Amino acid sequence: MPRMRKLSKDEIRVRRADISARARAGKLSLPSAIREIRHALGLNQEEFAKLFRLTLRQVKELERGVANPTAETLNRIAKVFGFNLGFVPRPAAGQESVSGHRQPEQASTDE
Repeated sequence: MPRMRKLSKDEIRVRRADISARARAGKLSLPSAIREIRHALGLNQEEFAKLFRLTLRQVKELERGVANPTAETLNRIAKVFGFNLGFVPRPAAGQESVSGHRQPEQASTDE
């Protein structure tokens, strides 16, 4: 795989700020976050895998959203961008979730 174009420090800073802002707003899913972090670092999948002690298959599965990464793996990747692994509250019923799916309306139990 060819190496991605080397980004300038300003380009990296802008990409990091964008990723951080979207993560804080809850508008960034794990697969897109992994891919965008990799792109912001200017790495192809093989280089990203080597940097974070992953296999190429793991990186591909993470980016497709079919992997089940450990907390340790997620923390290694998140640390580079100043993120912490943690729990994120679900959106209220009827609101859109991070994955773009709407949470179902809950039936009222009031009588």
